[in-house]
Amino acid sequence: MWSELKKAIASFDIPADWIGIRAVKETSTSRSVRDGLPQTNGKSFTVGAMLEVLVNGCLGYAATNSLEPSSLEAAAQTAYKQALAASEWWIHPFRESERPKVVGEYKSPFLEPFDALSPGEINDLLVRICQTLKVDDKIVQTIAGASTIERESWFVSSNGSEVYQKILSIATHYGATAQDGSIVQQRSNNGSQANCYQGGLELLKQENLWHRVRQIGEQAVELLTAEECPTTRTNLVLAPDQMMLQIHESVGHPLEIDRILGDERNYAGGSFVNKSDFGNLVYGSPLMNITFDPTVAGEFASYGFDDTGAVATREYLVKEGVLQRGLGSLESQARAGVSGVACARASSWNRPAIDRMGNLNLEPLNASFEDIISGIEHGVYMESNRSWSIDDRRYKFQFGCEYAKLIENGKLTKTLRNPNYRATTPEFWHSLIQVGNAENWQMYGTPYCGKGEPNQAIWVGHGSPVCVFANVEVFGGGS
Repeated sequence: MWSELKKAIASFDIPADWIGIRAVKETSTSRSVRDGLPQTNGKSFTVGAMLEVLVNGCLGYAATNSLEPSSLEAAAQTAYKQALAASEWWIHPFRESERPKVVGEYKSPFLEPFDALSPGEINDLLVRICQTLKVDDKIVQTIAGASTIERESWFVSSNGSEVYQKILSIATHYGATAQDGSIVQQRSNNGSQANCYQGGLELLKQENLWHRVRQIGEQAVELLTAEECPTTRTNLVLAPDQMMLQIHESVGHPLEIDRILGDERNYAGGSFVNKSDFGNLVYGSPLMNITFDPTVAGEFASYGFDDTGAVATREYLVKEGVLQRGLGSLESQARAGVSGVACARASSWNRPAIDRMGNLNLEPLNASFEDIISGIEHGVYMESNRSWSIDDRRYKFQFGCEYAKLIENGKLTKTLRNPNYRATTPEFWHSLIQVGNAENWQMYGTPYCGKGEPNQAIWVGHGSPVCVFANVEVFGGGS
């Protein structure tokens, strides 16, 4: 692939300041089972390239599903004409420095290749998960699923960039719905599609898989007779699987620099954060340390280079509560005059790279789970996201969870159903009073972070320990 792409870019007869080619090959599978019966068994393959051309300070884009030299040149000519036509009205002149020369590679870690099990063996495993979830006649529906992606990408440029990346990822999901009369409750493995990682089929066969599957079924039934979550202000303890959603919605999206610049306002929304806030805004309590970290082995959005070739490094977004930098690519950084990260990412070969989250993690401190619970006189502990609502500035939010426990006098006591909480982003993060340690730090992910026009659904990762927030409004809901 290298030699073909390099020859192609050298042969283009285009008077551009810079030209880049990002070629992608991707194979994906999706299998799902409901109530022990297979629902989907799919496999897809896609290949193509995005051509990016810089002319007179303006970038143009064009994609092709053929890697033939003639197709690549035709796409490059289209991108050149777009950039040339648009350059009369650019809002910021880009330079070749926004596309520096880079050379390197990245490969996902894995133990077992995706063909270590046949499709039939994977289906059998999913059927068994559904059967094990049905611990009681009150379980009225069970689901289980697994999907894989093997993605190879090559990035070359007219100024000598050569980047190869191979990413193997797997997402698993299972859950149960229980019903008793008009009361219906759902319980899943850490929330919908939360178990997303880089790696191989070893991630499908977890050591404690069958214990966890039975526990999910039992908790779904347990919720039918649980008390409604009380309406009160109290200490809120969030498990790492709910912290994933909290970080994603109230830290990740508001810090995207293209939102702050207004690029996403008509579709995905804006942000309550301003350019002048970087380096100044006290985003949360001194216990809040959020990193952008694409270097974590096995986390869902780890990579060595973003899709424009920028080298991916670990950086603090929020340090000791103070906002440090944004989620902005090299070109967004140039436009905004704000420090960013290597986060220009595209969902496929037929989309241009835009500012996206990667791995956003809340760094652990030193509190064990036992110490956290034992130090709380009254509170509510919540797990696994069930619902979310947040305004288009990422300021006011309301989130619901699947499962909760009342905390009384330093102990987890009654199970609670329909737990919810609400706050504003600054109020919430300023109320952070305790952060767990490395032993209760866990990472999860989602493949469905949507943004951009045309839409791009992309994969992100989030890690966090257990956290405590003081004086948060919690409340119950309907059955």
